Amino acid sequence: MRIGIAQINTTVGHLEGNRIKILRAYRQLCGKGAELVLFPELAVTGYPPRDLLFKGRFVSDNVDSLRMIAEKVGDIPLLIGFVEANPSQKGRDFFNSAAWCHNGQVEKIFHKTLLPSYDVFDEDRYFHPADGPGTHFFKGLKIGVTICEDIWTHPVIASGKRYPLDPLKKLAEGQVDMVLNLSASPWHNEKNDLRKALLSETARQCGCPVVYCNAVGGNDELIFDGRSLAANAEGRIIAGLEAFREDLAVVALPQGQKYFAPTFVQSEMSDIHDALVLGLKDYVGKCGFKRVLVGLSGGIDSAVTAAIARAALGAENVIGISLPSEISSQHSREDARGLAQNLGIEFHYLPIAGVVAAAETALTDLFRDRERDVTEENIQARARGLLLMALSNKFGALLLTTGNKSELAVGYCTLYGDMCGGLAVISDLPKTKVYELARHINRKSEIIPQSTLIKPPSAELRPDQKDEDSLPPYDVLDAILKAYVEEGLSRRDIAGMGHDPKLVSEVIRKVDLNEYKRKQAAPGLKITPLAFGVGRRIPIVQKYVN
Repeated sequence: MRIGIAQINTTVGHLEGNRIKILRAYRQLCGKGAELVLFPELAVTGYPPRDLLFKGRFVSDNVDSLRMIAEKVGDIPLLIGFVEANPSQKGRDFFNSAAWCHNGQVEKIFHKTLLPSYDVFDEDRYFHPADGPGTHFFKGLKIGVTICEDIWTHPVIASGKRYPLDPLKKLAEGQVDMVLNLSASPWHNEKNDLRKALLSETARQCGCPVVYCNAVGGNDELIFDGRSLAANAEGRIIAGLEAFREDLAVVALPQGQKYFAPTFVQSEMSDIHDALVLGLKDYVGKCGFKRVLVGLSGGIDSAVTAAIARAALGAENVIGISLPSEISSQHSREDARGLAQNLGIEFHYLPIAGVVAAAETALTDLFRDRERDVTEENIQARARGLLLMALSNKFGALLLTTGNKSELAVGYCTLYGDMCGGLAVISDLPKTKVYELARHINRKSEIIPQSTLIKPPSAELRPDQKDEDSLPPYDVLDAILKAYVEEGLSRRDIAGMGHDPKLVSEVIRKVDLNEYKRKQAAPGLKITPLAFGVGRRIPIVQKYVN
C-alpha cells in the first residue's frame, strides 16, 4: 500500500486555516499516488490546544471542521487527529481522537490509550483514555491505529513511565498487518535516535510495517521537528521526511524503499539552529508580528539571538539597538555595530547615560548615606529595558530577550531589565552551547565578530566586570546545572561526580532562590529535555534542601 504522509505545520485554534492546509495536502498526496493519507495528532485543532478545550464551542467547532474535511474526501481515505467529546458522565470530558474519513464521511473514530502527564504534557487534565488501540480493515489489510504516546511503551525507551495498558502488545496479539501512528512529538536535542529506536522496536514487536506522521512547527514554547518515519516489519527505517519543515511524501509498504531527506540526519548544532529558527519564525508569525527588536550589547548572547532572528525573519524584519552606558567598553560598541553590518539589519545607537543619571538623581535623597551596590548596576539594565520596550511599542516589533539558560538558572539577570521582552529565544541554551552555536553560525563566513567569541563574557554593569567574578567557569557551571535541573540529582550526587561540594551547594542555592525570577520571564523556546517553562513546576515558596 502507498501511504501518504502529511507532515504539516498547524496553528493551535486556527480551525479554518488548518482545514485549508489539510485539504491542500490531501489533494497533493492523492495526486502523488497515495492510497491512504496520514496526518499528525490533533491536526484539526493544532497541538496542544490546552484550555481552549474548555471554551464553550471549541470542541463542537473542531468537530464541524472535521466534518467539512470529511465531505471533501473521496475513495482515498484520510486519517487525522481531532478532539471528540466524551458522551459519558464518567471520566474526563474529551477524547484525543483520530478519524478515518472516507467517501464523504467519518467512517470510524479511534481514541488515544496512553495519556502523557509529564514534562510539557498534561493530557490527563483533558482527555479520557481508551481501553486499547483500534483497528480497521482496508484493502484486505488489518490496520492498527495508535496516537503518539501509544507506541512509547518499550521499557528502555519509556523508563520511569507507568501505564496500565500496553497498546502495542494488544496489536501484536491481534496480528495486525500495519501500524499507523499520528503524532505531535516535541523536539529536544536528545530525541532523534530515541524516536528511530522506538519505531524500529514497534515494528519488530508487532511484526509489521509502521508509519509515524509527526507534526512540525512551533506553538508557544514547543518546537515540533517533523522527521516522520516509516519502518518495515524487520524494524529497518526505510523512509524519513524533512526536519523542521513541512513535507509531503508517499511511502510504499510493505516492501518499502530507501529514502532519506537531505536534512534528516544532521549535526546537533544544525538541529539546534534550525529548531530555534523555526520556533522563532512561528512564534512571531502566528502571534501576528512581522518584525523583532534585539538589544545588541556586543556580547555573545545578543549576537546569537540576532543571527537566529535574521535567519528566521530576514534582515529587513530585524532591528538591532545598541544601548551603551558609560561603563560599556569600546570593543563592545564596535562589536554590536559590526554584527549589525554583517547581518545587514537595521541598526540604531541609543546611549543610556542620561536615563541612568536621571534615575540616580531622582533616588539621591532616598539613597543618601548608602553604599553603591548592585542596585545602581541594575538601573543600567532597567534603563535599557525601559527604552527597548518603548521602541517595541512604537515600532510594533516584538522584543526578544537574549539571556541563556545558565544565567536564567542562577538568576544572573535583571528583572524588568535584560529580562524584558516577549520571547526568550536562547533561554534553554546553556552558555557553553551558545558558544558552540555561534561557531556553527560562523562556519562559512564571519557573521558574529571574532572578538565577540574570544573576549571574556561580561554584563558590563561595573568597570572591568567579568562573569567569572560572580560565577564559576561556564563549563563547570553548566555541568552542575544539567545534573541538578535536568537530571534531578541531589547535591551529594553531584559532588560525587567530582565537583567541589561548596560550589555545588552555592549553585543550587542560587537556582532555588531565583525561581521567582523565572516565573516572570518571557516564554522560551524548549530545546533540551527539561526547560524552564511549563514542563518544570517548582514552587516559588519552598524550603526543601536535598
